[in-house]
Amino acid sequence: MNHYGIITHLEQLGDPARAAQMQQFFKTKKGEYGHGDRFVGIPVPQLRKLATTYRELPLPELKKLLASPLHEARMLALFIMVKRFAPKRSRERQAIYDLYVSSTQYVNNWDLVDSSAHLIMGAHLEDGDRAPIHAFARSESLWEKRIAMLATFWYIRKGDFRDALAVAEVLRNDTHDLIHKAVGWMLREIGERDKAAEVAFLRPRYTTMPRTMLRYAIEKFPEEERQTWLKGTV
Repeated sequence: MNHYGIITHLEQLGDPARAAQMQQFFKTKKGEYGHGDRFVGIPVPQLRKLATTYRELPLPELKKLLASPLHEARMLALFIMVKRFAPKRSRERQAIYDLYVSSTQYVNNWDLVDSSAHLIMGAHLEDGDRAPIHAFARSESLWEKRIAMLATFWYIRKGDFRDALAVAEVLRNDTHDLIHKAVGWMLREIGERDKAAEVAFLRPRYTTMPRTMLRYAIEKFPEEERQTWLKGTV
C-alpha cells in the first residue's frame, strides 16, 4: 500500500468528535503553536498498532506520509520510523536518521517530538558526534529546539547528563512555554536519577529561569522543599 491508501484508511478510522477535541487540545487556532494542523481523531494506541501493520512501507512512501498535513499520518510515520530504526542491525538506521533531521518541519507538535526525538536522534548519535543536538538547541525553530532537549532523554536514561545540562543551559532563557516545559521535564528526569546533579544546575539559575520551567523541574520534590524553591528561599 502507498501513502495515499494509508491516509484513506486513517480518514475512515477517524472519529469527528475526538478530532474536534484534539484540534482544541493541540492549539491549532491562528496564532497558536499548532496552527493549521488537522486531526481525524485516532487514539495513539491504535496508531501504534497500525505502525506494526504498515511497518514495511517503502522509505519513499514513508517520507511522503511524514509530509502529510494530517497529524495522525505524521505520527504514524514517526512510529514506523522508530520501529524500523530500533534494531541495531537495521541497515536503514542512517537513512531514517537522515530523513528525520531533514524533515523537522513535519515533526511540528510536542507529541510528535516527544515520541521520536530520543528514540531516533538521541539513539543514533549515542556513540558519535552529538554536535547536531547542540546545533538544534540554537535553532530558530521551536520544534528543533524541543527535539534537541528531548533527544538527550536517551542519555539521561543511561545516567549521562552532560548533553541534557548543556542544552538546558542554552534554552533556559527561551521565551516559549513548550521549551520551558521540555527543559523542566528533562531536569526533573535528571533529578530522579541524581538529585544532586539537578540541584547543582538549579541553584544558581532558579530565580531567573521561567516559572513553568522551575515548576516542572521540582515537581517531584517533597512539598515543603518545593515551596522553598518557589519562594526563592533555598
